Amino acid sequence: MTPDAECVFADETVLDAAEKMARLDVGSLPICGSDNRLKGMLTDRDIVVKVLAKGKEPTSCKAGEPAQGEAVIICADDDAGEILKTMASHRVRRLPVIDGHTLVGMVMLC
Repeated sequence: MTPDAECVFADETVLDAAEKMARLDVGSLPICGSDNRLKGMLTDRDIVVKVLAKGKEPTSCKAGEPAQGEAVIICADDDAGEILKTMASHRVRRLPVIDGHTLVGMVMLC
């Protein structure tokens, strides 16, 4: 698990999110609301397909708009088998790790 995962806030711009992805060298970011609770996930593909290809302006489009629906999550105490099963059943390679309602990290398949 990568601890201390950074998130992008739903009201930040898509440009802010893209810059954060580039700085962190990641292809997705968790989206958090003003209450610091996980609201969804934003991927680099979401930015290309749902913002740029649609002619939306990344400096005014909010990160929460193109995000995928409710995020698939795992709990901090889930074991490796459960994590792999969740990834396979939802066809994802990255999952936010939640402890209670707090984002505590990310796990990814390499």
